[in-house]
Amino acid sequence: MTRGRRRGVRRPPLPVVLVAIVGAGALFVLPLASLLVRAPWASLPDLVTAPSALTALRLSLVCSLSATAASITFGVPLAWLLARHEFPGKSMLRGLVLLPIALPPIVGGVVLLLALGRRGLAGQYLDQWFGVRLPFTTAGAIVAATFVAMPFLVIAVEGALRQVDSRLEEAAVTLGASQWTVWRRITLPSIMPTLVAGAAFCWARALGEFGATISFAGSFPGETRTLPLEVFLALETDRDAAVALSLVLVAISVAVLVITGRYSVFGSARARDSRDSRDSYGDLVGGGKAATPGAPARSER
Repeated sequence: MTRGRRRGVRRPPLPVVLVAIVGAGALFVLPLASLLVRAPWASLPDLVTAPSALTALRLSLVCSLSATAASITFGVPLAWLLARHEFPGKSMLRGLVLLPIALPPIVGGVVLLLALGRRGLAGQYLDQWFGVRLPFTTAGAIVAATFVAMPFLVIAVEGALRQVDSRLEEAAVTLGASQWTVWRRITLPSIMPTLVAGAAFCWARALGEFGATISFAGSFPGETRTLPLEVFLALETDRDAAVALSLVLVAISVAVLVITGRYSVFGSARARDSRDSRDSYGDLVGGGKAATPGAPARSER
């Protein structure tokens, strides 16, 4: 009876399965299959290696990798602050950090323009004091990509930090380890799988950024015209080129999702994270052998 109930739980109801299949097929499988069927396979190499396409691809890689680096630099400390500390306005700060996920990208570009434009709230001082002008430059495209992509990294790292066993960190501090040692030997290895997955999703989102880029940085060949903008322009003049470049973006995105698919951006790799944390704790207090919190560490005689 117990086995029967367990097998029954594993089997989803038939209506749920049918609705799921229809939804997945209509919204995901069919559009991607249409892209593969209509792709100009014969002329694909020439279209992808065209000078304008290569320039846009190079610029997309530069902007997306720079945005990912900036997201890691600023996003990890921000996630740590949100996950480990209580302070007034914490909920408001988290809402603002996650706002670009729900905000239309074109509106995000307008917001950036009002803040960092030549006459923006902060941009006017950047221009007057330092001669820095972000709109319609490659740096502006990087800022736009960072704005829309960093929330994905923050929410991933924050979720992973909440799942780290704080007893390991407390035990290490009790044994005399510094905060930097605890972070390097226990916390960072514990969140590393999720950090890598979050960074990959962040990079994929930055690579496909369009709305904030075109409204804040514009579309200038070799400066701000990234691959999504090139696809948009090609759609009006050369449909085959637009399909070919779209196929490149889809292939890159699918590759990222497949590689990082075993880890959830919300830190679902809990078992591995916990095992890595215990191993790091053992290396810290047991000379490379895993130790159990609360058990005395054996000293080498």
